[in-house]
Amino acid sequence: MYLNCHTYYSLRYGTLPVEKLVDEAVRCGVQALALTDINNSTGIMEFIQVCTGKGVKPIAGIEFRRDDELLYVGLARNNEGFRELNDFLTRHNLRNQPLPDRPEILENVSWVLPLQGSGKREARSEKKSKIPPPDISPTRYLATSLPDSFIGVLPSDMNRLVLSRSRHLLPRMVIWQPVTVLDEKSFELHRNFRAVDKNVLLSRLEPAQLASPGEIMKPMDELREPYLEFPEIIRNTERLIEDCSIGFDFRECKNKRTFTGDVYDDHVLLEKLALDGLQYRYGQGNVEALNRIRHELGIIAKMGFAAYFLITWDIIRYSMSRGFYHVGRGSGANSIVAYCLKITDVDPIDLDLYFERFINPRRTSPPDFDIDYSWKERDEVLDYIFKRYGHEHTALLGAMSTFRDRSIIRELGKVHGLPKQEMDLYIKHPEDAIHRNHIIKKINEMGEMMADFPNMRTIHAGGVLISEQPITCFTAMDLPPKGFPTTQFDMYVAEDIGFEKLDILSQRGIGHIYETAAIVRKNKNVSVDVHRINEFKVDEGVKNLLRVGKTIGCFYVESPAMRGLLKKLHCDNYRSLVAASSIIRPGVARSGMMREYIFRFHNPGKFKYMHPIMEEQLKETYGVMVYQEDVLKICHHFAGLDLADADVLRRAMSGKYRSKKELQRIVDKFFENCRKSGYPEEVTKEVWRQIESFAGYSFSKAHSASYAVES
Repeated sequence: MYLNCHTYYSLRYGTLPVEKLVDEAVRCGVQALALTDINNSTGIMEFIQVCTGKGVKPIAGIEFRRDDELLYVGLARNNEGFRELNDFLTRHNLRNQPLPDRPEILENVSWVLPLQGSGKREARSEKKSKIPPPDISPTRYLATSLPDSFIGVLPSDMNRLVLSRSRHLLPRMVIWQPVTVLDEKSFELHRNFRAVDKNVLLSRLEPAQLASPGEIMKPMDELREPYLEFPEIIRNTERLIEDCSIGFDFRECKNKRTFTGDVYDDHVLLEKLALDGLQYRYGQGNVEALNRIRHELGIIAKMGFAAYFLITWDIIRYSMSRGFYHVGRGSGANSIVAYCLKITDVDPIDLDLYFERFINPRRTSPPDFDIDYSWKERDEVLDYIFKRYGHEHTALLGAMSTFRDRSIIRELGKVHGLPKQEMDLYIKHPEDAIHRNHIIKKINEMGEMMADFPNMRTIHAGGVLISEQPITCFTAMDLPPKGFPTTQFDMYVAEDIGFEKLDILSQRGIGHIYETAAIVRKNKNVSVDVHRINEFKVDEGVKNLLRVGKTIGCFYVESPAMRGLLKKLHCDNYRSLVAASSIIRPGVARSGMMREYIFRFHNPGKFKYMHPIMEEQLKETYGVMVYQEDVLKICHHFAGLDLADADVLRRAMSGKYRSKKELQRIVDKFFENCRKSGYPEEVTKEVWRQIESFAGYSFSKAHSASYAVES
């Protein structure tokens, strides 16, 4: 019965997280629910998953507005209808065209138009129409001329309907009870959001800029009550709900499934390219490398990752043909196939990197690739990807900026009329008695409520999606200043529904390498193959510069802290540089383990391992957790977590996992397993302290190795 519900993805308007909206529906006995956020479909995928888990039928829709004027609501009758809605909105977004007064006829979409338009709408319609305005609203003329359209009737409209001459429109009328807020306090939050959005004082908000305080969810009997005199309206609403459905297989990979058009041909091509690359990387007769390639190809075929590798290779092939230099990073650098395809320059045999370390029973996505280019060349590479794989199937990945910390205080301070100087003073000295007043109290109350709510859609640093189906099957798209279509959902949603992004990034250091090679070619007439990393590893000049910390101008090793670390380690080889690239990170440094690593590095026989398992699993790093893989080892071998749970911890540490509930379950399991194993409490706590210090800062060994290659 609820055909027009908003969540907090109706930015700076809605007040309900998706799960809270569905929980409220369950509480009110609602069996079917339509999510219709304003000019976006950001929350639909999350909405479907939550509804499915709570036994509520989800209906996908979008509410279309121009400025503050409600135009119409589109409800998808099926998955194709959802795509049509996304296409409709995307087309106007990408062309920067205003939404039309009336919707298009879409084959699988039902439209609901408000019985009462806004004042602006009524005035415009009266001027355009030669027919005198009816006693209810000109909207009915649009509804009667538009197939599969309905007129939404608010409970407050029912008295007027009884007295009106419009009963012949009853077959097109449905219950219209928008949901925007939860209660009075939630409505106050809504008012603050609207004032922030309009950048005006709360007292200057106009009624047309606000939702009605009555836009709440009611129990079903209470919702039906105003319409009992016209049961046909109730039946129309029920039929419309029955006619709508939406569903996705969230476990199925959504990435482009093949590169050549045939799965078998993909495997044949990938094998050929890998074996060709074997000759370039290792020369003739390297049995260990050949066996490793055969082993990896088997895993890639079994897991269905061949297309992902080939698409990445295709992008690299294009950029190299244009003379662009790149650095391949990410967990994919564990792969010798990626090394032979020149996706990365990290030799996994040299560093004992295992491809399987990133494959576990719950992982259905390929190891990710981050490809860095010079900032001068990145946009050309992106342009190639969009042209090669089609704008319908390619998109940049969106991101969501949220209300956080001081920004909340500043925004709310403005709408409550406090001068900037007063807010600056409060932020610096919040405990001062001068700030104990009702305005500051209200700002803090509202600030707590809006903390971590979405604020604006933005763009991921480098994520690109290449989809088997058109992207609009899953989301509408925006066109940010970058100039490429961008999804309205973020990386977390993309991962949840089965997408694996490809990161196309840019950084300053790569431009330096390219320019240096060009200078050498010009001045010395020598062409340097910057991908022949093995030659640099044994160069005495390079080793000496590292040892004495003369690395200014070199990516990642030019900071004072890094130069100091190189000197302390007497770093003159690639393996030590890989470790240094990771232990300089705040996680290891903050835990005190960087200092401990330096001591153990120079005094291998003068320290004691915390536990025999630490010695067994972390011998290469002297019992210190340096890489994400080290955390995986300790969680699995020391705490008895299965590899899937250990991988959730790894992803959480790299900022790629957001389920706090699931994470807490694994943390509790970590301590419970350690107690069962009889470990001393102080040992367990110290191990966890070191693991926890990695949060947000840790590198995988392959990632550190990629940085070390570039350095």
